[in-house]
Amino acid sequence: MECRVNKAILELVQGDITDQATDAIVNAANSQLVLGGGVAGAIRRKGGPAIQEECRQKAPIEVGEAAITTGGDLKARYVIHTVGPRMGEGDEDVKLKNATWNALKLADENKLKSIAFPAISTGIFGFPMERCAEVMIGTIIEYLSDETGLQRVVICLFDKKGYKTFVGALEARCGR
Repeated sequence: MECRVNKAILELVQGDITDQATDAIVNAANSQLVLGGGVAGAIRRKGGPAIQEECRQKAPIEVGEAAITTGGDLKARYVIHTVGPRMGEGDEDVKLKNATWNALKLADENKLKSIAFPAISTGIFGFPMERCAEVMIGTIIEYLSDETGLQRVVICLFDKKGYKTFVGALEARCGR
């Protein structure tokens, strides 16, 4: 499913983010930028050791911040690592908005045209999928409504349940 926002397309897909052929993919990172499990582990396995090596040089980053590294052996040329909130730490919605916004801004600063996001913080960080969908879609639409070089923003959901949740949130915002 997709929605046009200003001059860009916001698209939802179900699949493996490491297979996305966008300029960058987003890693839902930890502050130390250690590529452990979940999305980060998949990026490490498919992208190779160059990504983790570059992460070591850029760590640590705070919740809501973003850093960019090579994409290694991935289809994407870059990985943008952003730290989302852990449930229970407080101000989670604001922190998720900042993580999403700063990843978009970093893509723009590097003159990228396309970026793919996972559902940030919904894995081991425990953020509810429905809330994540609302915050991320709202933030992306707000960002794309202003001047940007981004032409395509993809949210890649690993499973059907997550995909359906994000479709509902996007339909509510864009109409369908």
